[in-house]
Amino acid sequence: MPLFRALVFSSVLVGLIVGVVVTLAQLYATVPLILKAETYEKSSEASIPAHAHTAPQVQGQAQAPAHDHSGHDHASAAWEPADGLERTMYTAGANILNATGFALLLAGAFSLRRTGVTWREGLLWGLAGFAAFTVAPGLGLPPELPGVPAADLNARQIWWVGTAAATLLGLGLIAFIRAPIAAAAGVGVLLLPHFIGAPHVADTSTSVPEALSRQFVVAVTLTSLISWALLGSLTGAFYRKFSS
Repeated sequence: MPLFRALVFSSVLVGLIVGVVVTLAQLYATVPLILKAETYEKSSEASIPAHAHTAPQVQGQAQAPAHDHSGHDHASAAWEPADGLERTMYTAGANILNATGFALLLAGAFSLRRTGVTWREGLLWGLAGFAAFTVAPGLGLPPELPGVPAADLNARQIWWVGTAAATLLGLGLIAFIRAPIAAAAGVGVLLLPHFIGAPHVADTSTSVPEALSRQFVVAVTLTSLISWALLGSLTGAFYRKFSS
């Protein structure tokens, strides 16, 4: 029971702190870029001429009446939180839950360690998570703004999950098995997803400026680095405190 309390208390506390910090970082770093990209996306959609929903008129036949799809379009529109406080609160909640989940995984890994865990060791674990969940997948699938063409979602998700798993496995082989063959195997596993290659689309034309996309990649990467550094170090510190 003390071990369970240490796992839960440390993870919930870390999740709350990291979730709030990440939300604040996103408000100042990534959200303005997303909103700016959405203006380009909407202006691009507005420039496309609207086509009337009418049947083609054949010579000698009367034109079919137009169908009003306005009610259907409103009904099928996906719900999303309103801009401002509502969206911020939903984002903060998602960030807190996400950070708590990763903190539970880290604390569970720390509980399996025979030696005591410090915030320094936790920081190293956090940096490993940053490499596995941000750097490695980002090399093939960098963060994308609204309005930027992307490949099939399922294909991207499969490659992303495979890359993250391969990176974790490769780092584990290098860090925990002190043998040259394990290090060589770890390097091979790390490189395998990038040899396979991430899915991409042929047509990458977009109205979103390339400079804006680059700023977004940098902002997301730095925000993720802060998140994982805090996640690892705080989980190590709080787990050590509560478990003792």
